[in-house]
Amino acid sequence: MIAMTATAASDFDRAAGSAAPLGGETVLRLLVVDDHPLFREALASAIALAFPKAELHEADGIRAACDILGQNPAIDLTLLDLSMQGVTGFDGLDTIRARFPRVPILIVSGLTEPRIMQEAVRHGAAGFVPKAVDKATLTRAISEVLGGALFMPPDLAPAPVPARSADKAPVAERVARLTPQQMRVLAMIRQGKLNKQIAHELQVGDSTVKAHVSEILRKLEVISRTQIVIETAYLDFDQAGGF
Repeated sequence: MIAMTATAASDFDRAAGSAAPLGGETVLRLLVVDDHPLFREALASAIALAFPKAELHEADGIRAACDILGQNPAIDLTLLDLSMQGVTGFDGLDTIRARFPRVPILIVSGLTEPRIMQEAVRHGAAGFVPKAVDKATLTRAISEVLGGALFMPPDLAPAPVPARSADKAPVAERVARLTPQQMRVLAMIRQGKLNKQIAHELQVGDSTVKAHVSEILRKLEVISRTQIVIETAYLDFDQAGGF
């Protein structure tokens, strides 16, 4: 595994487009997990151009990634390849999610089938980016996930799951899976509040809110904040457990 600091001359706000800056002297910490050295180098270079002050770590496998995450609890985002030696299916994603549930994971993969993207989200991924995307799309994906949104490429994203799909439990049952704190976050999402506003009101860190949002998406079996609002629009929260 390799750890490095990404440096480049481009301006953060210009590279990140409409994404809100992280503010002050906050250091953005990212982990790239891929077993192909050339791709890790290319991805690191792209990230360095978009986020010149970011602290970038690299790992060539799941074990190395877990070691880095264990030693660096302040890492903000993990970029993970699904297809690595010794990894089957979503095992790598599941392992990192189980050991480090507060760190959002953005999948960067050569696999682009809608079914795989949908399943990755169900396993707790905060977004999915094909390896063939351009730097602007990668930058937007990172910025949106860091902002608490779930990123899926518009031209490849799977169709939203219908609100009353036969293979899903009733919405009240899915909401009942949430912890009391996740219920509070859900209420604020329904009010249209941003992650930073939620963090301020709950007096917790941004990374904690991101982790809650990721878990809410997973437990409600949806892929976006919009779907959260739609599916819970007519739910009686007093009967569902309240806040």
